[in-house]
Amino acid sequence: MKVLLDTNVLLRLDDTAHRQHPAALAAVEQLLASGHEPLLVPQVVYEFWVVATRPLDVNGLGLTTKKTAEILADWLGMFRLLLDERGVFGNWQQLVVRHDVKGKQAHDARLVAAMDRHGVTQLMTFNTADFERFSHITPLSPVSVAAGELPT
Repeated sequence: MKVLLDTNVLLRLDDTAHRQHPAALAAVEQLLASGHEPLLVPQVVYEFWVVATRPLDVNGLGLTTKKTAEILADWLGMFRLLLDERGVFGNWQQLVVRHDVKGKQAHDARLVAAMDRHGVTQLMTFNTADFERFSHITPLSPVSVAAGELPT
């Protein structure tokens, strides 16, 4: 099974002091041990960069660009990156209209559009409720995945 990792999973993997770090780490380890393939898309990489390099006092991780680049290089060596393709935009446009997506949730719809384009139906995220409107994908909670609850 291919599983797209949401930005919040990567952020928790890197922030070892965060209360959700253990669940993120255990969930990724569980995916790998079970033979599943964790995936990234460019949007997740861009979003990680934004939060990782943003100062701590504005809800960022406060990392240097050099450190952030090193972390991303490690992940891109570990997880396959699915590239953006022309079909993603058209699918995104249909999704936001069909599901009445507004505001920041348009970013979530873009992840779903990329998933659709690449035939991925599983998304691991700490924000599963944000993806419930998209009934053709399955949002997976890292806590559930860490506990061994994986769809077949």
